[in-house]
Amino acid sequence: MLLSAKPPTHRRRSVPSDLDILFEDRDLVVVIKPAGLLTIATDRERNRTAYALLFEHVRRQRGGRLFIVHRLDREASGLLVFAKSEDAKFALQEQFKDHSAGRTYVAVTEGRLPRETFTIESYLAENTAFRCYSTRDPAKGKWAVTHVTVLKRAPHRTLVEVRLETGRKHQIRVHLAEEGFPIVGDPAYGNGRNPVRRMALHGAGLVFRHPRTGQTMTFAAPLPAVFESLVQPGKSAREAAHIASPVDRGPRSATGSPRRPDAGSGQGGDSRSATAGGASDRRCAPRR
Repeated sequence: MLLSAKPPTHRRRSVPSDLDILFEDRDLVVVIKPAGLLTIATDRERNRTAYALLFEHVRRQRGGRLFIVHRLDREASGLLVFAKSEDAKFALQEQFKDHSAGRTYVAVTEGRLPRETFTIESYLAENTAFRCYSTRDPAKGKWAVTHVTVLKRAPHRTLVEVRLETGRKHQIRVHLAEEGFPIVGDPAYGNGRNPVRRMALHGAGLVFRHPRTGQTMTFAAPLPAVFESLVQPGKSAREAAHIASPVDRGPRSATGSPRRPDAGSGQGGDSRSATAGGASDRRCAPRR
């Protein structure tokens, strides 16, 4: 369970728009992205992105370069690693592909999940409206596996930890929604209610081997306070919203200690927001 972390071993620095730098050296930089900020540019937004903000920071370092390793949905918050060279980029992405590195997520779902742990498996496809869905047809989709562990229950919501065995676009959001437990505040796959003015999905853990030294690097971003408020017994949605802010920021930390890696690829998230659109297939893949 990844809900807390040791005090930071590296000095935290900031670039504009609350993008916090947890760790930086000549090969890579690890940041915490706030909810509401794109990872990379889209056709409609090219300047206000995590990449653009960080690129300006790196560019001032004698013309440094910056490369995308993986993405995080705009509506989510959490940990991202960027590379400063193509060699570092390829080395990090290869770790995500071979499951020697990975990410842990924490989310709050609508509804009370009955099982303590379970796995969701399906082929995930994307329609013309950029909405993802599960399909029976392996020719249409990519195989996706999501492991879910319940951390805490409230009468109408559940706090869960999610570990990805694969990393497809919107994988966590789609799988939980198709189980009947959408993430609180999800604008594409949710139930239309957003009591805390953000999506309750957070990239809480990140672990990989340093591309140059081989050292295991483990980073943790503690749970946003509003997540706990959503699953407090007797806490109303209005009370939860009262403590929320458009960018919910808690204490951040990073450590260099080893930790069991979580599986995931370099494409576990996507910066594009999904839009409305129907799915042509329904998921019927087996569960473990």
